[in-house]
Amino acid sequence: MNKMGYESLDKVRLRGEQALSVRAFKAAWEGNDALVIDTRPQEVFAKGFIPGSIFIGIDDTFAPWVGALITDLKKPILFVCEGGKEEEVVNRLARVGYDNPIGYLECGFDAWEKAVEEMDSLDEVSATTFAKMYNGSNLNLLDVRRASEFQTEHLVGAVNFPLDFINSNMSEVDRDKTYYLHCEGGYRSVIAASILKSRGFHNLVNIQGGYKALSETNLKRTEHVEQMTEL
Repeated sequence: MNKMGYESLDKVRLRGEQALSVRAFKAAWEGNDALVIDTRPQEVFAKGFIPGSIFIGIDDTFAPWVGALITDLKKPILFVCEGGKEEEVVNRLARVGYDNPIGYLECGFDAWEKAVEEMDSLDEVSATTFAKMYNGSNLNLLDVRRASEFQTEHLVGAVNFPLDFINSNMSEVDRDKTYYLHCEGGYRSVIAASILKSRGFHNLVNIQGGYKALSETNLKRTEHVEQMTEL
């Protein structure tokens, strides 16, 4: 980027901070083959979101995960955010090299809902409830933390499915199986679930509170690493 140059932040803001109606948003999505990022809090996203959108919440490690998961810096990006967050989203995208946001959904997800457009949601379960279900069962549990975190400690029977490598490991997931996902606190597992859903995997359940909450239950933990082939 330093060699080839990049647009001024003013130009990026002018384009990225365009408020789009539901109709214009849909047209821009289809016409530009854009990526839709939903930047709202994870607990809000889980209750309802635009099918095909990807969750990366602005209130957590937004920029690092955008950089890790979106390989094309010039990919047209549309976004959904809470009111007043538009400039922050565009600025934080631009600071890590993503200077092609092309607008946001005016009035946020409420506008989409009021327009009676198709919606999706993410099933969730508390750590306590999951612990009761998991003991002695054959539930498929995906730990989306990094390999180093997984190796330090994880639940017996869990399979490491790092968010960092989700695109390359997608083929290991069976569309006909139901998977329970967790990370350390819940942010990364919702990102992972949203990506999987956008690729047609819908039998997913996010574990609220992640490993922090799970470690407070009576579930057994181990340092033995399960292999991806067990998915």
